[in-house]
Amino acid sequence: MFDAVSPADPAAGKKAEAKCCTNDITLEEFRRLKGKMDASNPNATTVEEYLGGAPGWRTELYAANGTLMTHKESIDLFKSLGVKFTPELKGPSVEMPFEGDYEQEAYTQQMIDEYKEAGIDPGDVCAQSCDLGDVLYWIENEPEFGAQAVYLDDRYETLEGFEYTKPETWKPTMQELADKGVKIIAPPMWMLVANEDGTIVPSVYAKQAKEAGLDIIIWTLERSGTLTDGGGWYYQSISDVVDNSGDTYALLDVLAKDVGVLGVFSDWPATVSYYASCMKLN
Repeated sequence: MFDAVSPADPAAGKKAEAKCCTNDITLEEFRRLKGKMDASNPNATTVEEYLGGAPGWRTELYAANGTLMTHKESIDLFKSLGVKFTPELKGPSVEMPFEGDYEQEAYTQQMIDEYKEAGIDPGDVCAQSCDLGDVLYWIENEPEFGAQAVYLDDRYETLEGFEYTKPETWKPTMQELADKGVKIIAPPMWMLVANEDGTIVPSVYAKQAKEAGLDIIIWTLERSGTLTDGGGWYYQSISDVVDNSGDTYALLDVLAKDVGVLGVFSDWPATVSYYASCMKLN
């Protein structure tokens, strides 16, 4: 199923890469696949090795036999469970327009159409995208869904010169985003906090987002394993004051009380429920 496989070459310092797009297979072939944990082995020399790579602190107890679904099928499942919806429109891995006439806007609209066809209340859907153009499209063309659309801010890696501590590098600014109709912004967790003399405090990014009237959702709590060594990528702005698992709660306290986040994405659903209860109580 992989249309591009490049094994690792340790001698040359080259990591393994593999790519498989759903447009390469039929829906029938897709349904024969089994879901797995999002992990890979960068030192793999075979496809089988590449499909491994889950860190040792993650359990794979529930990852072996996941049934893959279409987006429409997932809507039906979540509807039956009585939960709300936070779909992310991923950037296409093929050149758009796809097959000559399938434009980005058609792709952006199709996701919303499937919620409308299923009779889902727009207020129960928080559509997300890293592409600001998608969010602005929903605001303009599907305002009931656009009212709670989430701009996933990945400008730290996509906007040249962007520095989360320097507002002059933000294009657009927080106020400009708000003026365009954006209501919710969602950056990685480390962009919202700073280390001030050994204390975790809101960052200038967080302060300016709130000043512009933007709600904030963070990603992603509990993706870094045990926090005995600074917490890794998600804790990079406060790594000097992170040395134990309890620091997750210290960080969450600042995010909830001082930053005032609207919500928290986490890789562990059980603890999300716990955190939500704590935030409501406080």
